[in-house]
Amino acid sequence: MLSLPESRTEPGPAPGEGTGNGTAQHRGAAVIRVLSYNIRSMRDDRAALARVIRACAPDLVLIQEAPRFFRWRKTTEKLARAAGLVHVTGGATAAGPMILSSLRAHVERTEDILLPRTPGLHRRGFATAVVRIGGARLGVLSCHLSLAERERYAQAGLLLERLAALDVPYAVAGGDLNDRPDGRSFRRLAGSLTDAWAARPWGGEFTSTPREPHQRIDAIFTTDGVEVLGCGVPHGLPGVREDDLTAATDHLPVLAALRVPASG
Repeated sequence: MLSLPESRTEPGPAPGEGTGNGTAQHRGAAVIRVLSYNIRSMRDDRAALARVIRACAPDLVLIQEAPRFFRWRKTTEKLARAAGLVHVTGGATAAGPMILSSLRAHVERTEDILLPRTPGLHRRGFATAVVRIGGARLGVLSCHLSLAERERYAQAGLLLERLAALDVPYAVAGGDLNDRPDGRSFRRLAGSLTDAWAARPWGGEFTSTPREPHQRIDAIFTTDGVEVLGCGVPHGLPGVREDDLTAATDHLPVLAALRVPASG
């Protein structure tokens, strides 16, 4: 079976201990699990969806296509509870993107952003937060980019701007890009950020569609300084069942283990 580093906080240095070796450099850092998942407004098997999320044991979940209409808050709270998580921000207030977290995360601030609307196209947005996990301080952004190529490319640029505007030393962004790695928008993001799958592939690559995966249109990106320990679709991860992956929604999830340095 596949394995992926567990979430943990690495012990701080002993009094008077320097940081001249690799072990000491990591001390005080947080190893976190980040899951990106398009859940198709929870129109499929909700129990399977919750089982997949819980089995991935994430610290942060970057959701796309969260419920946005009647009693959407109640519906997403039920998902969060079933997965052992809490709602941080997003949902209808961000036009679909949402962030969930474990109790390990201390939330400093959140902001939901609605992007400029193109007539005739679906409204898009970002869910963003700044959290502390262990000694690490991390910006977080969940996105779902447009189906239209020109609008998608502009939104990729806005994503980079918003990530920088979080004004934190380290950040992670993830979501449904509606673009493949050779597409303009995907390349725009990968040109400024680290594509976690490309940096340290683990598990499966393709995220669409669950029954016949043939393309990678969902991804997790990190800023400089965040070490990718592994990233991919969690096929074979203990507790993640293939029948749940195909029943939960019309995308496969992307799971990354990241080492985030301690912040001053």
